[in-house]
Amino acid sequence: VQLQASGGGLVQPGGSLRLSCKASGINFSINTMNWYRQAPGNERELVATITSSGNTNYADSLKGRFTISRDNVRRTVYLQMNNLKPEDTAVYYCNVFFRERNYWGRGTLVTVSS
Repeated sequence: VQLQASGGGLVQPGGSLRLSCKASGINFSINTMNWYRQAPGNERELVATITSSGNTNYADSLKGRFTISRDNVRRTVYLQMNNLKPEDTAVYYCNVFFRERNYWGRGTLVTVSS
């Protein structure tokens, strides 16, 4: 299983970024996909989840600013992040729980700063 995340970078407060995570080695269309993030000094936290049927769930503090979506043909899950704030600065990780094991991508760094 491989999860290749991309799309991070430096953005000013109020800006937007779209993260992508391409999966291989799994039957992508039937798996729930997740985005997590970990800020310096903090524990990793769940950002958003999307099920195989497209149902989504978000951390309460992020509702309305972040949107998770998926493209089963491209085997890719996305995280659209709008109105970014300095406290969104973190490494963002793609995740899937597959065959009783957690798999993580390498992570992509998002820095929100002026």
